[in-house]
Amino acid sequence: MHVEAQKASAVKLVESMAVSGARNERGEVRIHESLDELSTDLAYHIAELSEASVKERGVFAIALSGGSLVGLMGKLCEPPYNKTVDWAKWYIFWADERVVAKNHADSNYKLAKDGLLSKVPIVPSHVHSINDSVSAEEAADDYEFGIRQLVKTRVVSVSEISDCPKFDLILLGMGPDGHVASLFPTHSVLNERDEWVTFITDSPKPPPERITFTLPVINSASNVAVVVTGESKAEALHLAIDDVGPDGVSLPARMVQPTKGKLVWFLDKPAASKLDCSQFSE
Repeated sequence: MHVEAQKASAVKLVESMAVSGARNERGEVRIHESLDELSTDLAYHIAELSEASVKERGVFAIALSGGSLVGLMGKLCEPPYNKTVDWAKWYIFWADERVVAKNHADSNYKLAKDGLLSKVPIVPSHVHSINDSVSAEEAADDYEFGIRQLVKTRVVSVSEISDCPKFDLILLGMGPDGHVASLFPTHSVLNERDEWVTFITDSPKPPPERITFTLPVINSASNVAVVVTGESKAEALHLAIDDVGPDGVSLPARMVQPTKGKLVWFLDKPAASKLDCSQFSE
């Protein structure tokens, strides 16, 4: 099939899926019938943002997380996207990373390399992984320094309202406790306002040492997508999205509120099972 025809059929497929795209003040919420539909919609969304960003800025700066997220991005490695996406213009970052060797099973870099980066023609020098041979604190400082250099050269944009980097897309998952990136509930790093990248050495989930983007950086992005699947996350998702009043637990996922960017939640039905759909408007 010709590339343009493949692209047209991808658009048709996404349009025909039973995606319920509703919204409240917490962003756009897309609930999918199956993981396959979610993957299809996510790939389409990322490819559209990539195309728009390359057209506007000449590059696409995207930050990834770990977990099941990379697997759900897998359709980007298939037609039409493996041919239509301008992979040479992608710059890859990590919204959080475990401070382990790059070939370690816990490494988000390894996860992304095995599941995505090795399957598409991304320029190796555009892949910005952490220095895995230093302490968590040094790794965070080093990573922030690298991002600052790329902001200077405009590979990464800068926010109009703060000095924060403005990534074209930050992709996040969410844990059953409502954590995003490596920002865990009640952890002091949730209050970090000065650093772009910070570190923790006491993650409640192993491995303990991690680096993570701070909330100001996440909330400065042009686009944020939070991908949540599975029934084990339904309660945290309800607290993160629904209007739960002043008594609502202040979950990290609820603190994701892009100041001038667009927030989209990609959910499967089990994860969305406790949402109060009466709060959404089409």
